[in-house]
Amino acid sequence: MTDIQIAREAKMLPIRNVAENFGIGEDFLEYYGKHKAKLSDDLYKSLKDKPDGKLILVTAINPTPAGEGKTTTTIGLSQALNKLGKKTVAALREPSLGPCFGVKGGAAGGGYSQVVPMEDINLHFTGDFHAITSANNLLSAMIDNHIQQGNELGIDTRRVIWKRCLDMNDRALRNIVIGLGAKADGTPRQDGFMITVASEVMAILCLAEDLKDLRERLGDIIIGYNYDGGKVTAREVKANGSMAVLLKDAIKPNLVQTLENTPALIHGGPFANIAHGCNSVRATKIALKLGEYCVTEAGFGADLGAEKFLDIKCRKAGLAPSAAVIVATVRALKYNGGVEKADLGTENTAAVKKGIVNLLKHIENMQKFGVPVVVALNHFNTDTEAEVAIVRNECARLGADFALSNVWGKGGEGGLELAKLVIAAAESGKAAFKPLYGLDLTLTKKIEKIAKEIYGASGINVLPAAKTELAKITKMGYGDLPICMAKTQYSLSDNPALLGRPEGFEITVREVRLSAGAGFVVVVTGDIMTMPGLPKVPSAEFIDVDENGEISGLF
Repeated sequence: MTDIQIAREAKMLPIRNVAENFGIGEDFLEYYGKHKAKLSDDLYKSLKDKPDGKLILVTAINPTPAGEGKTTTTIGLSQALNKLGKKTVAALREPSLGPCFGVKGGAAGGGYSQVVPMEDINLHFTGDFHAITSANNLLSAMIDNHIQQGNELGIDTRRVIWKRCLDMNDRALRNIVIGLGAKADGTPRQDGFMITVASEVMAILCLAEDLKDLRERLGDIIIGYNYDGGKVTAREVKANGSMAVLLKDAIKPNLVQTLENTPALIHGGPFANIAHGCNSVRATKIALKLGEYCVTEAGFGADLGAEKFLDIKCRKAGLAPSAAVIVATVRALKYNGGVEKADLGTENTAAVKKGIVNLLKHIENMQKFGVPVVVALNHFNTDTEAEVAIVRNECARLGADFALSNVWGKGGEGGLELAKLVIAAAESGKAAFKPLYGLDLTLTKKIEKIAKEIYGASGINVLPAAKTELAKITKMGYGDLPICMAKTQYSLSDNPALLGRPEGFEITVREVRLSAGAGFVVVVTGDIMTMPGLPKVPSAEFIDVDENGEISGLF
């Protein structure tokens, strides 16, 4: 059966019952139909004195066309932990419409490890992304209106850095000109769109502790510079209050369930290749109070989402993971070893040995953060004992536990081996989390440390414009912020064609952007785009709905 067929046959509990099973009273629920609810602001206040559960991070090797199954593993592991009597809550990101209608598909898991209602989650859900888009674009409208109405702040229209956003892949909007027409139609200037998941508003929503913190962070957004070279903020444009109003419900985490009725908090959705790649701090902190375990995921490979989860989110929120799970497949390792996608089902131990260097690098990276590692090998029928043995032995050599996982085909039952190893790792007392770098390093040194230690680069090549921006950001007093790297997800390098574990390469820093509200510096490398385009044959061509409202083609 397809994912959507499995999801439709699920026996969902009313969300009231899912909440009750984890001690959430009805007074803390704001219903969005029978199977979705937002958690009120008062819930965390009522739980704040409870001890935290253990935080488990699920990450992966660099993604390949063969697929790895990180979100599916996150959901399946949470179900397996509950089967073993460990009260567990999953904390995930919300899917973006761009990938759903583009090439990647949705982000609700797969097989018998899904969150439901799958179609709702993958589409408009509770409207959070629409609210973020509206808040972002309200600020854009107020900037241009301020310029039109006399420009009291002296905003230099050539140095407005705030962009509009849309939650869809649309390359034609990357670079646009606005304000054309008559004088009443605005001041002409160059502008552009980014996808909503790359907006600083998304990052702020995911990192804010509460509504007050959200409002302050929105005010700190730097929208551009005045004619004297000084920064201009959203607070000076008087936009942060009205932006916060648009986000007052969006900041509340969403509660849904897995196919096995495990509670899942799905909230926020920044991409990891162009943003910080983690679900909201609020959802994670609530999940840690509700259960003995919180299983969360960070986007793409460990070089992107996991590094940002540990160096940005955990550092800012005071979180410390007890264990990290790295997801891989034999098929993906063979792809990294040079095998064509059509031939991945054929045994090839030589390719596994060649491609496993990608997995080993990610294991080493997670160990640098002081986090015990468990490798979850998503099992396919075409995997042979000889291929699996190579992965098992290489993991043992680096001191990483290893488990075969079949959560796609068997749900929680297929993740019991993995769950037992995760419990052992989390309760071993071996976790000694520490960020990769200190904030006292210069911005350039932080970038260099990530490039050399996490990516394996020989060094960095900072282009002149980026070098100037780094100097300016430091002079403005933001040199102590962490780094959010924007890099291709397909390679440890900034070149998507370099698979495995490339060596002797430089990371090219093309552009640097200050996200003062979010509290980090975005470093754009290689050819990465903050507004993706649709593929030649987008998934949208196959998605449809019949006269009864039944959707087909969504996955």
